[in-house]
Amino acid sequence: MADSVKKHRGLKRRVGIVGFGHLGAYLVQEILKRDDVELAFVWNRSVENVQGQVEDKFILSDLDKFAERNPDLIVEVAHPSITEKYGEAFLDQADYMVGSPTALANQKVETKLREKASTCGHALYVPAGAFWGAQDIKKMADRGSLKGLKVTMRKHPSSFKLNGSLKEKNDNIGADAVVLYDGPVRDLCPLAPNNVNTMAAAAVAAHNLGFDVVRGCLVSDPSLTDFHVVEVDVTGPGDAAQGKAFTVKTVRTNPAQVGAVTGTATYASFLSSMLGARGNDGGVHLC
Repeated sequence: MADSVKKHRGLKRRVGIVGFGHLGAYLVQEILKRDDVELAFVWNRSVENVQGQVEDKFILSDLDKFAERNPDLIVEVAHPSITEKYGEAFLDQADYMVGSPTALANQKVETKLREKASTCGHALYVPAGAFWGAQDIKKMADRGSLKGLKVTMRKHPSSFKLNGSLKEKNDNIGADAVVLYDGPVRDLCPLAPNNVNTMAAAAVAAHNLGFDVVRGCLVSDPSLTDFHVVEVDVTGPGDAAQGKAFTVKTVRTNPAQVGAVTGTATYASFLSSMLGARGNDGGVHLC
């Protein structure tokens, strides 16, 4: 076991937060209320957004110096580029929870982090977030009985932050719901990196299928002014063509204001994931 893993065992778990948007600010405030964890640092690209909100002693202005704060767990809630740039360095020093798992849709990034987590003595954690049934789906993947998985996300057009052709399509929809994308999750992640972390978590859970086989469907629906809706369709053993396969369908309705990227219930889920991201000395784990 790495020395840094042993270092704080039995003491309060020191957590560093990378990103201070709505979710990052929520996590920081929750950490400061608790007696089982403590804040190691908070970093944000625009440091002025943190100043006055958190005591200066917690603010990290240069992310390259994160190791000086001796974190036990680093939680990214900023942007997938953080994982691409710092993921391996974070794992050298602490457990790492990837709040933007769309970063793992980049095959090189996923491979590097899996290899690092298998050898460095620290664990890579992927939060389930809005992905209902993640652990059950992972169990099916472990047994090889998972045959198909599709995640459909329905949101108000203003709740999407999109790139390329999807942005143009979303900007020009009328009063009716429009399917923006329906295909492999890997191709969707770079087009909607802030919106499809649930789908990326699904691809990690369904590891026998992965980013290329797990399907994502993005629906822009102007009628959804109060909720985000996430549907998960699972196919297991049996003859799907004859309608005799094992199937499970869940529909998660998450209260959300118009324009909100993240539904309100996801905040509490993310906190639970952060608190549960412990107890492993390496490897990749859902939390």
